[in-house]
Amino acid sequence: MLPAEIVSQVRRIQLRTGRQVADVLAGAYVSVFKGRGVEFDEVRPYVAGDDVRTIDWNVTARMGAPYVKRYVEERQLTVVLLVDMSASLDFGSAGRSKREAAVELSALLAFSAIYNDDKVGLLLFHGDVEQFIPPRKGQKHALRVVREVLARGEETAAVPQDRGLARLPRAWGLRFAQLRERRRRAQGRSTDIAHALEFCRRVLPRRAVLFLISDFLDEGYMDALRGANRKHDVVAVRVTDRRESEFRGAGLVMLEDAETGERRLVDTGSAEFGAALARDAHHRAEALHRSLRGAGIDVVSIDAAGSVVEPLLAFFRMREKRIRR
Repeated sequence: MLPAEIVSQVRRIQLRTGRQVADVLAGAYVSVFKGRGVEFDEVRPYVAGDDVRTIDWNVTARMGAPYVKRYVEERQLTVVLLVDMSASLDFGSAGRSKREAAVELSALLAFSAIYNDDKVGLLLFHGDVEQFIPPRKGQKHALRVVREVLARGEETAAVPQDRGLARLPRAWGLRFAQLRERRRRAQGRSTDIAHALEFCRRVLPRRAVLFLISDFLDEGYMDALRGANRKHDVVAVRVTDRRESEFRGAGLVMLEDAETGERRLVDTGSAEFGAALARDAHHRAEALHRSLRGAGIDVVSIDAAGSVVEPLLAFFRMREKRIRR
């Protein structure tokens, strides 16, 4: 039995995102994502003006009159949401965490898919695959997808934390790559994007649209991402928070990496600390976007404190223009 609070949140999200899908996103979604091509429908008698290349010669020979093949577009898609459940998504500095933004985005995509009669599935992951829901159609199924993202997020956010520590997003800990690599695999809520993509490779035999929703605070996954994009249509959705690149001065503070548990005492009022934090965040974002563009993967950036609809709609419009060229 789901807690009443989860059910209530699902209903609120359904009402809010349902209107946005119906009013704004549905048309943009269907114009961007196409089916796998065309499939055979029937044969019918030839009429003047038909393309002679569509003549079915076997049927024509049997019937003694020309017949042509008729095809229809195979529109139905399979959409799979790969949602990062690692500890770094708990971070939020403006009333909404990165995880909450990811939940709303997941709902928008799930309802957009169902609205257009597509299948939608869900993969929740962190250091391992936490849950996989195979793609299906129907509003009840879409609601289940949203409910599971919410419920898992509530469970992970409820893990007791040391209240005496200020938590910096995992972005800060990336400078300590070797130490983190040794420690993070022992943590229950680290990030392993490559493992999630490998799981998709095994369980999704046909081409699908994969929305990878994460803050991408991980390493060593680009080869797996390129491989996934060769088989599927991968869209990277990066969820960020402005405090990952700036930090208000609060004197001496013990900061802890949310996933590795690594701690460091820093002077948050130091200009040197602020400059290093901003510089590292900028370089990391630039490197990620450069790598994804090089792999032919589209990127959508979502600010946890801002609108989820506008960046998604901008992405749909950008991709539609590219398709029309």
